[in-house]
Amino acid sequence: MRIDAHQHFWQYNPVEYDWINDAMGVLKRDFLPPDLKPLLESLHFEGCIAVQARQNLEETQRLLELADRYSFIRGVVGWVDLCSPELPTQLVQVARHPRLVGVRHIVQAEPDDRFMLRPDFQRGIAQLAEFGLTYDVLVFPRQLPAAFRLVEAFPTQPFVLDHIAKPPIADGKIEPWATGLRALATLPNVCCKLSGMVTEAQWKTWQPTDFRPYLDLVLDAFGPARLMIGSDWPVCLVSAAYQRTMGIVLDYIGELSPSEQAGILGENCARFYGVP
Repeated sequence: MRIDAHQHFWQYNPVEYDWINDAMGVLKRDFLPPDLKPLLESLHFEGCIAVQARQNLEETQRLLELADRYSFIRGVVGWVDLCSPELPTQLVQVARHPRLVGVRHIVQAEPDDRFMLRPDFQRGIAQLAEFGLTYDVLVFPRQLPAAFRLVEAFPTQPFVLDHIAKPPIADGKIEPWATGLRALATLPNVCCKLSGMVTEAQWKTWQPTDFRPYLDLVLDAFGPARLMIGSDWPVCLVSAAYQRTMGIVLDYIGELSPSEQAGILGENCARFYGVP
């Protein structure tokens, strides 16, 4: 089974998606399951994981409704307010849906780089285990030390790092991203998504070789059994089409064994999120 471990759906609204600026004009429209399905099929992918892009419960409910209608949406990573005293009620409301497999908070947008270490946030993380939910870590390289402390504090909670922590690929820099990522990878309860790289490179003009130093390091740090491919569609479209975006990883892992390739292309994702 091949699964795209990270993509988004939305009905575009300039107020709710105010992070989409004029340079991202290609994203200023609706992106829904019928748009993604032929792209998945073109690369022989059978399913996907839909990930939240807005921080409200309404979007989480909407993604779950889409998962009810389209069977290729194998799981939903939604949003709940992990810092709220109302979190238990929110979790009961959404976690009863079998397609909710995890939650995410857009930590990269938080001005406090130690946001994940706040007591109220960590109390929220502690409640995920009761509902069997994973957590997607979305951070910039400067926030990796806090991510390490969070993951270390919850050794039985499954975590996955989104977008290899967004290294500065456009500048060709490795540090301090490499040190932070290697440290995080020493913790066995965290996986990593090979996703979101084209938006950190020089849009439209990047070459596949630009990504190899970063992929080499991620593969060495995490090992193939803790990696999963993701497109970050439709966000990837600001820099490359779906097929070219996925081709970066598809070509790179061609040097690995068939079983390792199968893991990265879907089996690791299915195991991590517990999807059929």
